[in-house]
Amino acid sequence: MRKMFFLFIAAIVAVAVTGCEGPEHKLARGLSNTFELVRWGDMRRSVEQNAVFSAPDVSYSYGAVHGFDQSICRAGLGIYEVVTFPIPSYKPICTSVVPAQTQYPDSYKPGLISDSTFNTCTYSGYSGGDIAPFVPGSRFSVFDN
Repeated sequence: MRKMFFLFIAAIVAVAVTGCEGPEHKLARGLSNTFELVRWGDMRRSVEQNAVFSAPDVSYSYGAVHGFDQSICRAGLGIYEVVTFPIPSYKPICTSVVPAQTQYPDSYKPGLISDSTFNTCTYSGYSGGDIAPFVPGSRFSVFDN
């Protein structure tokens, strides 16, 4: 019983000294980066940036290949951060290769999903938010700022 009490006190002291903020941020960043395989934000951003700022003949192919590489790299880093989130060194790694923040195309501004949790005026029939932001052409907003 004394051994269990000592382990319990040691665990409480360890949590109080280190806190949970570092592991929480690392796990959240890792999950967000892992879901890059679903949203392909780096690929869409790379194609858009190359189409706007490069020659049209190579922009789509180079943008797609570079964006695919960035997305795969981000997903790999995300898996690594999810697996190692309890281990210290909670700063983002490889920021020279992949930016720490998730990337979106400049033409896309992420917002809240249209849901009763986020809608403020559901009784009047007006609400804001995206219904299916990943489907092209489905972005409809009543209250744009």
